[in-house]
Amino acid sequence: MANRFKNCLLIDDNYIDNFVTRKILEASNFADNITVVRSAQEAISALSNGTIKPDVIFLDVRMPGMGGFEFLEDYDKIDIDKSGIKIFMLSSSLDPLDMRKSTDNKYITQFIHKPLTQKALEELSQ
Repeated sequence: MANRFKNCLLIDDNYIDNFVTRKILEASNFADNITVVRSAQEAISALSNGTIKPDVIFLDVRMPGMGGFEFLEDYDKIDIDKSGIKIFMLSSSLDPLDMRKSTDNKYITQFIHKPLTQKALEELSQ
């Protein structure tokens, strides 16, 4: 099965969550390249300077320093082509406000509850 995406960026501060998510993405041949960063600030910097050019991003909601929604505010301000980038909010948050904010955000394709599963990957919006 061919990979669906070329470059996947995983933004999450939790090492265990990153390990599990990466293994699931690799096992499903989800992307040719998977880059993991443990802070939203690092992701914004890499996106801004062109070090990372993802076509899909998995973004955690709650992270120290800059959370997922703060990332989206800065993401909106950086000058890159965002037209082909899908962002999936990946979180263990059960807060209805987080889900509503992600639904209302123009960059978020879908809100996915952690842990990421093979089934959830298969059900992602096309």
